Amino acid sequence: MSETLTRDELWGLAHAERAALAEDLGGLDAAQWARRSLCGRWTVEEVVAHLTAAASLGRVRWLASVLGARFDFDLHNDRRLAEHRGADPGETLARFRRIVRSSTSTFGPTEAWLGEVVVHAQDIRRPLGLDRTPPVAAVTPVARLFVARDFTVAGRTAVAGLRVEATDGPFRAGAGPLVSGTTLALTMAMAGRVAYCDDLAGPGVPTLRERCAPA
Repeated sequence: MSETLTRDELWGLAHAERAALAEDLGGLDAAQWARRSLCGRWTVEEVVAHLTAAASLGRVRWLASVLGARFDFDLHNDRRLAEHRGADPGETLARFRRIVRSSTSTFGPTEAWLGEVVVHAQDIRRPLGLDRTPPVAAVTPVARLFVARDFTVAGRTAVAGLRVEATDGPFRAGAGPLVSGTTLALTMAMAGRVAYCDDLAGPGVPTLRERCAPA
């Protein structure tokens, strides 16, 4: 796959990652659906509902929701999550499956919406001990976005003054104390998931870990 992906190629990767996550979710029991994810206070089921909401809102509805929440993005996300959560986990999963091939998004680069799926899928898989990981080709565009700008996550701030290098792919950026690891581990750390710092090596890891730690 070429280094610079088209919008359609990026959406194709996002659709594939949603489909893979839906497959993983099919075998969960009630306790697993209620497990705390890596995404703040949300459970596994709530993260799935959030992903459904993110793939269902276009720009107009997103703006209306944000304005209605008076730019309180936590409130906006909670309202949309509640809207797309089912009466039980089975219904929540069914709703998610219906948006697997959606290319609906709001503002920003397509890499950000691929990142939405990649990061939140691991927010679910890691606490549940699910081994599946996305291919390097799907994670690399997300890593490059995160290191270049603070958009959906504060990735550029997280690795400022550090050199990051993937051990399994072409991603590398920055200058300073080295942080190395898989493309996925670097991406998740840039997304603020401190658990993934355990998968990284190099003298820059303590700095990155401190920046990832919850306030």
